[in-house]
Amino acid sequence: MRMNGGKGLTWYTVTDPADDPVRPRPGTLRYGATMLRGKVWITFERDMQIKLEKPLLVKSFTTIDGRGANVQIAYGGGILLYNVNNVIIHGLQIHHCVEQPPGPVVGPGGKITQLGGLDGDAIRLVASSKVWIDHNTLYQSQDGLIDVTRGSTFITISNNWFRDHDKVMLLGHDDSYVEDAKMKVTVAFNRFGPNCNQRMPRIRHGYAHVANNLYDGWRDYAIGGSMEPRVKSEGNLFIASNSSNKKVTRRIPGKFNSWNWQSVNDVFINGAFFKETGYGRVKPAYNRQQRFKVGSANAVRALTRNAGALRCSASARC
Repeated sequence: MRMNGGKGLTWYTVTDPADDPVRPRPGTLRYGATMLRGKVWITFERDMQIKLEKPLLVKSFTTIDGRGANVQIAYGGGILLYNVNNVIIHGLQIHHCVEQPPGPVVGPGGKITQLGGLDGDAIRLVASSKVWIDHNTLYQSQDGLIDVTRGSTFITISNNWFRDHDKVMLLGHDDSYVEDAKMKVTVAFNRFGPNCNQRMPRIRHGYAHVANNLYDGWRDYAIGGSMEPRVKSEGNLFIASNSSNKKVTRRIPGKFNSWNWQSVNDVFINGAFFKETGYGRVKPAYNRQQRFKVGSANAVRALTRNAGALRCSASARC
């Protein structure tokens, strides 16, 4: 995400936790995320809780950086990335996002957009690319915590803490949206649980590299999918809960029932097991800049110890 810094960058500080979805005031999060042109790096003056009156539409080349403050997006709309690229969301606590009725909202460049009703996702991506969601804490929202849909690709979801939620992460819009076959998502160094039920993630059509994550129990399943997804599970630590369901995977019937799911160097505790299916090795197909070394599953507790929004200040490094 080098394109988010450098020449032409505007630094913007959120000083006001208020929100107006149509006429945002300078100093508010919505003003920085939608009204300013070019590259924008958003930080926060102090601890604050922001209730978004409508989903927050974020423009391309925008970084929302919550480091140094306790920033909570809660009890309102979530974050919506619609047909954008080069966005970073870092260091936020996002929780208790609720269903939103149709209505007007300001979008990138100050253009008023009529949004349809939304389900209450914490973060939703639609037709977006080159997005990094890192070191956030997400829980207890009305629908999903992260949805990656409608042709979104080149997405990295890393170092987050997901807890106390039913449908955690959806990759792929629906069974009929075949454009999601091009989707590539990396899910790495995250902590799932306690009290997560399913979709960690649930994949349709596309490809997911799920690496070095800690799974602290599940009720329905951990990793699921339909419509011929390709999944490489590598170096994860799966700790089954004491319930009767120890199976990590769930293959959901659809129009096409061919899967290629591979488990590589995963570790399973308390009876957990992964059912592999497919026709050979699943390769990440990273380029040189995208490649990273996957650690041992035995090191996952240490690798995910600081997952979630970091606690740091101006006088202490994150």
